[in-house]
Amino acid sequence: MEFLEPAFMQRALIAALLVGITAPAVGVYLVQRRQALMGDGIGHVAMTGVGLGFLLNSSPIWMATLVAVAGSVAMELIRAYGKTRGDLALALLFYGGMAGGVLLINLSPTGSNANLTSYLFGSLTTVSPEDVTAISILAAFVVLVTVGLRRRLFAVSQDEEFARVTGLPVRALNLLIAITAAVTVTVAMRVVGLLLVSALMVVPVAAAQQLSRSFRATFAGAVLIGVVVSLSGTITTYYVEAPPGATIVLYAIGVFVLLTLLATPLARRRARAAEAEAADPAACDVRVPAGRRPGDDARV
Repeated sequence: MEFLEPAFMQRALIAALLVGITAPAVGVYLVQRRQALMGDGIGHVAMTGVGLGFLLNSSPIWMATLVAVAGSVAMELIRAYGKTRGDLALALLFYGGMAGGVLLINLSPTGSNANLTSYLFGSLTTVSPEDVTAISILAAFVVLVTVGLRRRLFAVSQDEEFARVTGLPVRALNLLIAITAAVTVTVAMRVVGLLLVSALMVVPVAAAQQLSRSFRATFAGAVLIGVVVSLSGTITTYYVEAPPGATIVLYAIGVFVLLTLLATPLARRRARAAEAEAADPAACDVRVPAGRRPGDDARV
């Protein structure tokens, strides 16, 4: 396999694999909370961190992580407490983050338009060994949170009031989701780019939902789709001169369209089965296997 020989390609594939796992793993909670565009806003804010990294001659990834986390916490607090001015505050935060990043990168002695483009749309050749180390550490955090706390995060994402009644620390969990989303953005920005990372958080989840009927299946399916499109897009970019982020996102959209077409006859079949059951419930008696309860498929 020729594409495995260059060292930069090996690093890019490792980064793409981690991005394919982490982005949908966080995105499934954002979609559940109807915050599909949150990743896009965090990406705008993270640009200021990238600019600070260049200006201070430090790691853009770690600096972007710090700024993105601060921005995500601000977004969550605005969402929780903001009233009529909430949308305006978020808009100022998003646009200010992007403008600040562009300005700082151009002011820094090592910054350039090429650097800016690589962070906006991703780049294979610019993934350094230090980037892989940082991405791996951050990805491990994202996986630990999204998998280890999946029951609590699902409960908060599904119904905050019910989660609060059951005694869950709703505010802390909401902040944790926001912080994890911010970390995911910085994980993905070297491969997908800050402007397109939100798509990789959302589209694989939407694609998995076409065939799955439970949260657990959606989570697994979204991660699988994310890994496949991330690796496929990265390999394609090696042979075709195109931005990796755009290629990966187009592959994800293609998978979504394909699964939607496949899901249409299944949905019609389920609708006919439901109509038949409503017309003659006795003829459609379904026994629940021993040890299981109706509705178990919806459990995390």
